[in-house]
Amino acid sequence: MKLLDKKTIEDLLHCAREARKAAYAPYSGFCVGAALLSCDGRIFKGCNVENISFGVTNCAERTALFTAVSDGCRDFEAIAIAAGDETILPCGICRQALAEFSPDITVICAKKDGYERFKLSELLPHGFDNFSTKEKKPNV
Repeated sequence: MKLLDKKTIEDLLHCAREARKAAYAPYSGFCVGAALLSCDGRIFKGCNVENISFGVTNCAERTALFTAVSDGCRDFEAIAIAAGDETILPCGICRQALAEFSPDITVICAKKDGYERFKLSELLPHGFDNFSTKEKKPNV
């Protein structure tokens, strides 16, 4: 697990809580925010965006990740996730999406009185990591 100082963790949790305020969750009422720390020190925020067709819904973690990738960032140190007083972990789809770029990322989950911290590989021990073909995926 990467060593993150207390101030960095607090900053990420604050950003995740701020991002949560922008969530669009009219169907579940369950608002989530995420803050993704790149290896170069930038923080990308994301919130969950629901849709009446639930398969179209996007989680906060992927919103932050896709924002970062669209800004050219591909390497990440940590992600903080906040959902009010509840402690939540990233869903399986978000775990796999994060593993595509940073399989050893630190996952910080806010809780009422503090946070819990995990390594992504603990949460996704057997993630999909290659195709059966000999061809490597292009590095764009």
